[in-house]
This record gives sequence, structure tokens and C-alpha cells, in this order.
Amino acid sequence: MNELLKSYQSLWSNRSLKEVHNEEFTLKDIIKAELLDEKTHPRLRKSPEAKFVQASKRIVYSNLSHEEKLQLLLLHHEVIEEIRS
Repeated sequence: MNELLKSYQSLWSNRSLKEVHNEEFTLKDIIKAELLDEKTHPRLRKSPEAKFVQASKRIVYSNLSHEEKLQLLLLHHEVIEEIRS
């Protein structure tokens, strides 16, 4: 998971990540905050679905390996499903 966290960081280099013991939990939390658009003013926030599409495009068009892309896309999908339920 450490490599996946580094891959995520390479896509969103302006995001600061806290040091946490459980990296999977950390990455899921970061993705959830991203999909909920928590760092944006409430009046300007986009829907989780819109943010999911943006994140997916960023991942797909990145220079990451196919395996890293797939893992990040699956993790984003898992988080959006958790948000929806």
C-alpha cells in the first residue's frame, strides 16, 4: 500500500499527507475527502460523482503503470460506493 500512496501523491502533488500508521486507512480517508470535495468552499463543491469522474480521468491519463492505475481506480470506486451507501 505504501507504493500506492506514493503513486497517489505523484498525481496530487499539492496535497499534504499526514503520517499515519495505517496507510490504507489514510489513503481511503484522503480519497473520501477528495470525492466529497471537503477542501472546497461549500457553495463551490461538486458532487462526489463529478469528482470521481475527474479523479478517474487524472488517473487514466497519468504516467503510472497499468497496475497502479487499476489499483487506484478500484480504490476510488470502493470509496464512492461507501459514500453512496
